[in-house]
Amino acid sequence: MAERIPREFDTRVKAERPKQWLPPTALPDPTPEPGYSFRWIRVSTLGTGDPGNVSGKLREGWEPVKASEHPEIQTMGRAGTFPDSIEIGGLLLCKTPSELVDQRNTYYQRMADGQMQSVDNNFMRSNDARMPLFKERRSEVSFGRGS
Repeated sequence: MAERIPREFDTRVKAERPKQWLPPTALPDPTPEPGYSFRWIRVSTLGTGDPGNVSGKLREGWEPVKASEHPEIQTMGRAGTFPDSIEIGGLLLCKTPSELVDQRNTYYQRMADGQMQSVDNNFMRSNDARMPLFKERRSEVSFGRGS
């Protein structure tokens, strides 16, 4: 019979999974700041500037992030419309207070809810008691043989 090793001497080496290479992300994430949300804003496409998009986002409350505020993001410095900013591939890193983002999301959620209510009202307008319509928004998936 084989000699058993006492449990205190039996060690299990924790095997680490081999590290897997991943391609670098095209847009790095900045270090989070409490109370602020970040977003990459399109400044140009294929070398052609997009001032309409930039001015619209600036009017919404987004402001360019200064490169000096986030030294962890390495960029090649270039003098453009926004000096000392972080721009990668025609995208400019901007930030805004999180409460403005929440207000914007609430506004668009209300718009979407109103549109769905309008669609429901239009759909239910053709309801007939002899053959009622259902506006159930749930789908089911069943498996197995059909009847």
